[in-house]
Amino acid sequence: MASRKEGPGAAGGGFGTSKGKGKAAAAGDSAVKQVQIDGLVVLKIIKHYQEEGQGNEVVQGVLLGLVVDDRLEITNCFPFPQHTEDDADFDEVQYQMEMMRSLRHVNIDHLHVGWYQSTYYGSFVTRALLDSQFSYQHAIEESVVLIYDPIKTAQGSLSLKAYRLTPKLMEVCKEKDFSPEALKKANIAYENMFEEVPIVIKNSYLINVMLWELEKKSAVADRHELLSLASSNHLGKSLQLLMDRVDEMSQDIVKYNTYLRNVSKQQQQKHQYQQRRQQENIQRQSRGEPPLPEEDINKLFKPPQPPPRMESLLIAGQINTYCQNIKEFNAQNLGKLFMAQALQDYNN
Repeated sequence: MASRKEGPGAAGGGFGTSKGKGKAAAAGDSAVKQVQIDGLVVLKIIKHYQEEGQGNEVVQGVLLGLVVDDRLEITNCFPFPQHTEDDADFDEVQYQMEMMRSLRHVNIDHLHVGWYQSTYYGSFVTRALLDSQFSYQHAIEESVVLIYDPIKTAQGSLSLKAYRLTPKLMEVCKEKDFSPEALKKANIAYENMFEEVPIVIKNSYLINVMLWELEKKSAVADRHELLSLASSNHLGKSLQLLMDRVDEMSQDIVKYNTYLRNVSKQQQQKHQYQQRRQQENIQRQSRGEPPLPEEDINKLFKPPQPPPRMESLLIAGQINTYCQNIKEFNAQNLGKLFMAQALQDYNN
């Protein structure tokens, strides 16, 4: 079992951290190969969203547990309270440290191993999540972010995924250089920004017995409601969000094309300036005059700043997520159609 040391820190979203030492990972390998979550943690996350999540409101919380070899065991969690700008006296880091200290006093796992966040139709690939996860992963190597999708869960299947930043993206974030040249040199694309870690949900025998009892008591009609094909609202919303992100990508492409035109225009101006100086030096030499003094042409023609490309990569990643959601919705509806037809044939 890996040992950990507790210590205050600051991570994205105001979460404090508990510095940890896990089993060393080989170069280029992930420090975590699997995430094991207690069923109670999943229920707490769902309950947190049902109580505080309204519409597209995002809820967040802290994950607690320990690292065993290359497996991250999440055994507890607690929500991060919603607060407004009026709560000026609320200390986020102090709140979290007090919660972890209280859990330690009652002999409950209190070591910080990551955080969780709800998502609205899969809209989680953002700069805020990137910065927060970088802060966590920089302080705690094994930390993950759990993404809970209540929309998919309401359709009858639990949607809970664990993500980490890839080692390549971690290096780029450390350098804080998101220029096109830096991202191209690091070979960063939206496909290799995040890595998904497999999740295993572990329940005690008593919880399994309780789930079996609840399933026996549930009405058959309620289970048949999952075969409903009324998901046009979800599909329409996903398509609308996809179109919005495509529009944002188009705007970023326009900005980048404008930058390329400005660079080309400046190169022409520099070439013309150098030609004029060369001709003038030839004329001065013919008159027996000394040539013009050397000038730093880069000071006269400052190169335009390239637009940051990280936002474009995140938008591309979000577009890919929406496309996957639409694909899953269509596959799910097709499966429901076959099941409903089979049920109807059986009843007939």
